[in-house]
Amino acid sequence: MPVDSREQQKLIARIRRIRGQVDAIERSLTDKEHCADVLMLLANVRGGINSLMAEVLEDHIRLHMLSPEKRGADTTELAEDLIELVRAYLK
Repeated sequence: MPVDSREQQKLIARIRRIRGQVDAIERSLTDKEHCADVLMLLANVRGGINSLMAEVLEDHIRLHMLSPEKRGADTTELAEDLIELVRAYLK
């Protein structure tokens, strides 16, 4: 996770926005709103989750895969680790 507490707070704020969006989906379904409105809310949540995942994935790459300990590692090994990571989390 991010070392910087400001970055961590940004991620927490982002997850709270996503939670609010999910709550809005629940209200829309309860209120029997139009399918198009519910689909738009779902797309917004998906975008928020994808954005959050990209941010955490970027932090992981920068903080762990490109750490000073790994910089001397074989580039092919790092590339394979990155490919495995992307495949695992972007299914």
